[in-house]
Amino acid sequence: MKFTRKKAAAIRYDKDIDKVPKLVAKGQGLIADKIIAKAKEHDVHITEDKDLVEALSTLDLYEEIPEELYKVVAYLLAELYKINGKLKNS
Repeated sequence: MKFTRKKAAAIRYDKDIDKVPKLVAKGQGLIADKIIAKAKEHDVHITEDKDLVEALSTLDLYEEIPEELYKVVAYLLAELYKINGKLKNS
């Protein structure tokens, strides 16, 4: 049986501050649990994407997201903006 530890990564994108999204947290096991708990505590949207978290885990903290990940991150941000727009109109 193969045991894999839960991993989590968090990105930040504030169009007034950041040119591109940046990795602001990453970790596995207990650290991943804390990242997820903190996101929930602050009503931050959580998306589960094993491949994306693996790619983000290779970055240094506060490193800009590389161009290879722009498309997937842009898609996630667009979906988030849609969700937030729907929630604001409720």
